[in-house]
Amino acid sequence: MIRGLYQFPWRKNWTMSLDSRCLISRFSIVSALALEVGPLYNTKVVLRRLKTAQAQRRGKRAIEVLKKLARRRLMYHSYSMQVHGYISSLMSNGHSSFTLVHGHHSSFSLRHWLQQSDWLPTLEATLALDEESVRKVGDTTTGGPAVSRHSRLIRVLMRDLLIGVNYLHSHGLAHTELRLENVHISPVDRHVKRFSYQVGILGNAAYFHENAGSDNAPENNLDRRQMMIAFDMRCVGFMMAKMVLQELMDPLIFTKFKSFFTKGHDPSCLREYLLRVLEHRLSSGNVGLQILDRNWGAGWNLLSLLLANKPSKRISCLEALRHPFLCGPRWRVAPSKEIIRWGLGSTAVRIAEEYIYSRPQRRKLSHFIELMEMLTPHSKPKHWLEVIPGKWRFLYSTGRHIGLTLRQPPARVLIGDVCLTVARDSKLNNRLSLTSDIEFTVMRGRNWPHDKIGVNGKLVGYSSSRIQAGRRLYLKEENTTSQHVLAQKLSSQKWRKVIPFDELPSSLPAVKLVPADIDLTMKLDDPLSEDVDAARNVIQEVRTQVPPELFDLSKLICGTYVDSRLLILRSVDGSALLFTRSCLDENHR
Repeated sequence: MIRGLYQFPWRKNWTMSLDSRCLISRFSIVSALALEVGPLYNTKVVLRRLKTAQAQRRGKRAIEVLKKLARRRLMYHSYSMQVHGYISSLMSNGHSSFTLVHGHHSSFSLRHWLQQSDWLPTLEATLALDEESVRKVGDTTTGGPAVSRHSRLIRVLMRDLLIGVNYLHSHGLAHTELRLENVHISPVDRHVKRFSYQVGILGNAAYFHENAGSDNAPENNLDRRQMMIAFDMRCVGFMMAKMVLQELMDPLIFTKFKSFFTKGHDPSCLREYLLRVLEHRLSSGNVGLQILDRNWGAGWNLLSLLLANKPSKRISCLEALRHPFLCGPRWRVAPSKEIIRWGLGSTAVRIAEEYIYSRPQRRKLSHFIELMEMLTPHSKPKHWLEVIPGKWRFLYSTGRHIGLTLRQPPARVLIGDVCLTVARDSKLNNRLSLTSDIEFTVMRGRNWPHDKIGVNGKLVGYSSSRIQAGRRLYLKEENTTSQHVLAQKLSSQKWRKVIPFDELPSSLPAVKLVPADIDLTMKLDDPLSEDVDAARNVIQEVRTQVPPELFDLSKLICGTYVDSRLLILRSVDGSALLFTRSCLDENHR
């Protein structure tokens, strides 16, 4: 510990070699000086002067916190900036001066690293990622393409960060200021160090049970502990998002990113939102999106758990360390039913986005949809009434697909977004209003394959349906190829642990839709012509390309799967329609 009472002109941040002989010869000591610098001889440290009363109060608080953490010196030295002591001096005007003395690691903050153009190879060299280091995160190789290198580096940093934050939580403390600028990487021991520029090292850390009232103390302490841990985990989620998606380092884009949560949207729909905000129709053109899409979309799942709207739903440090996204291929992780359900849905969405529906892809999508229906988390109408309201974007139909390429229609129509909006008429009944919005563009001229500019329009269909409990029957005499392959999957050892069926069931629970009358309107930005046949041809072409269930909503007879991000509806002919929840406003389009 360094303690003393002396005066000399300080600088705000002074890096120097702490040597008692150097101190005595360089500065004029005006009062008694007592130094205990045996362990710090010839050690480079940082002298950080705290000027304001608030900064000094937090600096002294940091000393108290670090005294408690330093009991386990190995963990403390690995995952926290070392504080050697403090210097207190009395100024001529009667005010006191407080200076922290902490370790110097000659490294930038993580924010500074990510803002560099060559941050990936430089940070890899700083961390010296060899075979031993990647083995500690469950990986098997080093190097490789940029996506693999970036993903491996994210696992190294996130696991190190979570271990350090869990160290604080296990000692009854919350950091409360986890940000990229408060995280440094030490090239000496290749660990991340957490501290804050503004308030001193852990100066804003708070105890879980501090200032707890005497009445209902156990309940209050439990709520306080849960809220403080949830706040830290939310900060970790924002840090992970910036490390993976470099676009979020832009303040304007990050403001849109945070507005997604302030508006109360479910974090499970974050991928659908970011694809539009980042102006990527597919994830293949962005390294960060590819990282999150890997391993059955495990990265999106971890982000949604870290950034959950309800604090009670957020994942803890230990649970995050066991998440498949942070475990390399060397580690075998037994996925839960929620993770498998998430993976099936994520893979189905990615296949549907490719828009090249060959026969193997169509079979895969049908298998994934049927497996999702067996794992549906909501089978009762009251649960559907709570989850289904919202705007859903149409992704895929197992029915027929007719495009423009091999036909000569009277009107060239390019289909845009097709959405289904579900609203609950009243909380007192079980009736839903369904509105289908089909956006399209009527292309003129013969150069339509290269020029997609034309007259924009929208076809809107409205209907109301009453929902009630029901079941979807599997007819035994229908021995189709898809059902045979699905039965083989259910009999395999991989799926027995998750799906409680030894063979294809005869029926599954579903929500029956009882439709009412239908209204249909069409809107065009500009009139095509005075001929009514032109509008009739446009409607006919839209009906040809769009699944008939979205044109005639009365053909939707049951719902078989719904969660916070995906919806599956079945029609009268048995085809399935896959939707994803859309959280975009009109001004984002």
